[in-house]
Amino acid sequence: MSSYLDMELLRFSTAGSVDDGKSTLIGRLLYDSKSIFEDQYEAIEQTSKKKGDEHVNLALLTDGLRSEREQGITIDVAYRYFATPKRKFIIADTPGHIQYTRNMVTGASTSNLSIILIDARKGIIEQTHRHTFIASLLGIPHVVFCINKMDLVDYSEETFEKIKKEVEAFASKLDVKDIHFIPISALKGDNVVNKSENMDWYKGSTLLYLLENIHIGSDHNHIDCRFPVQSVIRPHSDEFHDYRGYAGRIAGGVFKKGDKVIALPSGFSSKIKSIDTMDGELQEAYAPMSVSMTLEDEIDISRGDMIVRENNQPNVSQDVDVMICWLNDKPLQAGGKYAVKHTTNDARCIIKDVRYKIDINTLHRNEEDKNIGMNDIGRIAIRTTKPLYFDSYRRNRNTGSLIIIDEATHETVGAGMILT
Repeated sequence: MSSYLDMELLRFSTAGSVDDGKSTLIGRLLYDSKSIFEDQYEAIEQTSKKKGDEHVNLALLTDGLRSEREQGITIDVAYRYFATPKRKFIIADTPGHIQYTRNMVTGASTSNLSIILIDARKGIIEQTHRHTFIASLLGIPHVVFCINKMDLVDYSEETFEKIKKEVEAFASKLDVKDIHFIPISALKGDNVVNKSENMDWYKGSTLLYLLENIHIGSDHNHIDCRFPVQSVIRPHSDEFHDYRGYAGRIAGGVFKKGDKVIALPSGFSSKIKSIDTMDGELQEAYAPMSVSMTLEDEIDISRGDMIVRENNQPNVSQDVDVMICWLNDKPLQAGGKYAVKHTTNDARCIIKDVRYKIDINTLHRNEEDKNIGMNDIGRIAIRTTKPLYFDSYRRNRNTGSLIIIDEATHETVGAGMILT
């Protein structure tokens, strides 16, 4: 059992335009990798027959919400979980419509990998640009372009190569580190789990093979030590009478017992006395592990503080430049006051300036139109009521992201990536 629990977890999101076959692709992955139960398959087989579909409509596996099934589209982010003998997976299936950009940002924000679907008949469209840009903006380490519906273009190598060149040209303007291209037919199952007999010209791996084997160990920043304190543990029991542990999730770097560390904001230094987990003490711990640390000295540390290495510290400032994706119907108010949440730190902020809005299709910066509404992405400057301890989002997705909250409604209205 423990080997199953220790298996590596890959989080991936899917994106594409409406009817590009995202839900069918996920259904195919689940079905061909034997991750669904017989009764589930029988249920969708019957529904497909009722609807008069020629094939068993595997998209019904993921379109689980009734309103989505009726409309035949994915509206909200649907999370699916499956496992193969090699890895565990969490899929965020995000909608393709332009008006759901915010759902894509939500679904992809924690992903190691993004699958972007392209219809082989249509090639690159506006949504492809949008999704590639968001994948780049969110710093998703691996992006896989699945050229789907190859069965409808006679499995043409020429069509595949043409689309691949166009995507490469656009992606070269962005910061996307690791790109893969796979020609597939989600409907027929070509190159999803099983290698396609119809495309012997394609020598690469199938999608499942790539998902199982892509290296994600170095996706976390293991250089900069960052430990945002979530809570202070004082058991007050006879057994742990003097125990004072700082609990939280490591956001970067590797911490070892005996390391010299300092606490922000106080700047006091100490050494790590122990690193504890539910399973006992560790000699070292790294992102994204959740641990409790004790220090040699009694320092006043509370929630929202950060433990870091002396010679490698984050930026500490109340003035922060942020790329924001706006998630709310009510537009961003320049000069407005909002609550802000960054790692375990809660503060308030004022929007000092809207620098520009981005046209997602052309990547142009529009400095004239500064009205940031729902699904818009732009660059803003905020000033917080107390210092934040942050890195640039490019360097660390944990310490480089924040959310903006409407203080009146408590809704999360913006997702931000810190620029430095």
